[in-house]
Amino acid sequence: MGGLALYHVLGVASCVALLYFTLGEVDLRHISLPSLSLPVSVSGSGDLVSSRAAAAVRAASFVERRGHQLFLDGEPFYPNGWNSYWLMDQAVESRSRDRVSRMFRAAAEMGLTVCRSWAFNDGAYNALQVSPGHFDERVFKALDRVLVEAGRHGVRLILSLANNLEAYGGKTQYVRWAWEEGVGLSASNDSFFFDPAIRDYFKVYLKTLLTRKNHLTGVEYRDDPTIMAWELMNEPRCTTDPSGDTLQRWIEEMAAYVKSIDKKHLLTVGTEGFYGPTSPQHKLEVNPGTWKDNNYGSDFIRNAKIPDIDFASIHLYPDTWLLKQHATVNEKLKFVKQWVASHIEDGDKELNKPVLCTEFGLSHRAKGYDPAHRDVFYKAIYDIVYRSASRGGAGAAAFVWQLAPEGMEEFHDDYSVVPSEHPLLYRLIKKQSCRLAKLRRGEGEETKRGLSACAAGSS
Repeated sequence: MGGLALYHVLGVASCVALLYFTLGEVDLRHISLPSLSLPVSVSGSGDLVSSRAAAAVRAASFVERRGHQLFLDGEPFYPNGWNSYWLMDQAVESRSRDRVSRMFRAAAEMGLTVCRSWAFNDGAYNALQVSPGHFDERVFKALDRVLVEAGRHGVRLILSLANNLEAYGGKTQYVRWAWEEGVGLSASNDSFFFDPAIRDYFKVYLKTLLTRKNHLTGVEYRDDPTIMAWELMNEPRCTTDPSGDTLQRWIEEMAAYVKSIDKKHLLTVGTEGFYGPTSPQHKLEVNPGTWKDNNYGSDFIRNAKIPDIDFASIHLYPDTWLLKQHATVNEKLKFVKQWVASHIEDGDKELNKPVLCTEFGLSHRAKGYDPAHRDVFYKAIYDIVYRSASRGGAGAAAFVWQLAPEGMEEFHDDYSVVPSEHPLLYRLIKKQSCRLAKLRRGEGEETKRGLSACAAGSS
């Protein structure tokens, strides 16, 4: 009997090996133990598609906007979030995928419910878009994995679609492609916003991404509630047109195009929040330092008023923005409070849309930096958001830049935080998650998940 059993085992192993070498990679990492007993099918790519994972995605609710509030399952939704821009990149190769899992696990323990990350990599290492309209399936599968892993930990995603900066390709790469193919109108990076050929490149990318079918769930991205929102670009600027007209036309065109393909997801621009030429003088005075006479082509209120834009975003880096003013800690703190409060006021009174601070940070390299400063600044931001949320206001969330698990030093910047290495900040972030979760009156899974994280240890 022992020998016969061995033959059976060897037979099964041979079949698995044959499937692997015939069909390619078989990804078992995303099949949790309970789902192994459920029926699964093999996709054309060779990966196993979990019927349970697909059913869970289709059963989830989309985050929606009602006036100046976010809603989920019929209740106001005030998430606490963070940035980990590197998720797709680290999900490509098997040796680094554990970083993605560890980050989501740590975030869930802090009650964090939304992560902002990049869904672009244009022409760089591990590029998603290798050249205009040509994509690396290996990297697309990595993004598929990120969506599944996020859903597994009860996290939704804000996915950014392009970069104003050169990191991961950015608008510079699109301009380079057009120039190399002899169709570019200008070598200026800002031609990304006005060159017809480049705008067509970007639309091809948008359609490909939005209609992508996840190889692990069989669900197209535009139908996946794990994605909370799309962001057109990280920190868009068009310095060659300080009137703001060029950037405004681009936002209007691309927002309408996204919504023509995907009407289920929320959409934001990705702006930093600088007030522009159409803003009243008292708002221009809120702009920091050299940004007071905003010449970056952005115009916060005008950009956010576009009907296809569902919520406004702001960023906040007081030490960088006030560097030339040699601002003191108290001056920076005063600016932080004014910046956040002013934009939430815009959401309440001018836009009738939610306002999310999708990036904020304090550099550990700033002159006179003290770790206690970070706690004070972050608490000030969280307190303003919470006060707005508790009265049903437009202040919807604040996303710290950036969090990472242990062992990712090569991805750190001046603002990076490893939660386990900063216990005071860990507790502060978790406390914000918990008090926002307690504002939800419903009894759905989102509320239960948030409150269970709070119950697991002191908040």
